[in-house]
Amino acid sequence: MLTLSTFLVVTSEMLPVGMLTPMADGLGLSPGATGLSLTVTGLVSAVTAPVVPRLLGNLDRRRVLAAAVVVLAAGNGLTTIAVDFGLLMVSRVVLGIGMGAVWGMASAVAIRLVAPRDSALAVSFVVSGVAAASVLGVPLGTFVGNAFGWRAAFCALTVIALLLVPALLLTLPTLRRPVVVAETGAGQRRSLFRPAVVTGLAVVVLLVTAHFAAYTYVRPALEELPRMPADAIALLLLLYGVFGLIGNFVAGAGAGRRPRLTVLLLAAGIAVALGVLALFGASALAAGIAIALWGMAYGGLSVGAQLWMTAIAPDRVEHVTGLYVGVFTGSIALGAFAGGLVVEGAGVLPLLWSTAALAVVSLLVGSAGRPIAA
Repeated sequence: MLTLSTFLVVTSEMLPVGMLTPMADGLGLSPGATGLSLTVTGLVSAVTAPVVPRLLGNLDRRRVLAAAVVVLAAGNGLTTIAVDFGLLMVSRVVLGIGMGAVWGMASAVAIRLVAPRDSALAVSFVVSGVAAASVLGVPLGTFVGNAFGWRAAFCALTVIALLLVPALLLTLPTLRRPVVVAETGAGQRRSLFRPAVVTGLAVVVLLVTAHFAAYTYVRPALEELPRMPADAIALLLLLYGVFGLIGNFVAGAGAGRRPRLTVLLLAAGIAVALGVLALFGASALAAGIAIALWGMAYGGLSVGAQLWMTAIAPDRVEHVTGLYVGVFTGSIALGAFAGGLVVEGAGVLPLLWSTAALAVVSLLVGSAGRPIAA
């Protein structure tokens, strides 16, 4: 149920990518104005995710998750009935609130449901919903939208969310305030913003920004460099998604033992993939290899960085998870915005080189940090 929850939130967030043109036509808006719905959702989620754990107190986390899914359903329902820009933005704000709460809580709850030795696998399964949303959720939602109209796609997400609410209440146990790990040292206050956490979050900001700046414009890149037709691009993006699922579980296994090292290897993989695409992208084979490597590397980032954060701050799992999700979703919005500026101002090739360089910077920042929770 937790995996389905993350699958649902990311599908809800990203579905406008597949439905952009019909949504814009139906609402009488430009594609650019409609695309702002993604930015709004990401920014609201970035604020919500770190705030929610601080407000929960001793509330039952099972009920909190169920309530957040109700908010998610409300957001999708409002999108279904939106008739203008104002209501669309309201719907995406509501969706962002539900998304931040669900995504911020799901991994922390999963860790509490299993023995410590299985925590990495539990997080991998929960976060696999994020990768599966790209592989299955958005394509299936786009198919429904193409067949029955874009409103039908968001209506379907609303129904699924409402069905998920009782499933969460029935399958999850009662979960109150988590037990806090004892502090080390007499009177020592364990601030959440300890140096290792700041270093990890800096890596996440740089790497997620680099990824989404490039990935938002991956289709124009594949059209311009290897000059691929639409069908070939669709197959490559499916390949990206499949390798993303593989990367999720491979990185989860590695991060369970060496989370910091795993994230740094993923950063190197993204940097190499973007560099190969920029340097050899005119070759369809090289482009395919780069896309597969890119998918595997980024597919493992969510779970790898999540486990790194919880290893650094085991005494503040809920809070550090919320902070991590907030930074992650905020970086999505930043990356998409920055990528647009570079593409408009310089073109696709400079975008690939600049994002590859940003990924290298993230690798250097992570390598320079103290080797805590390596």
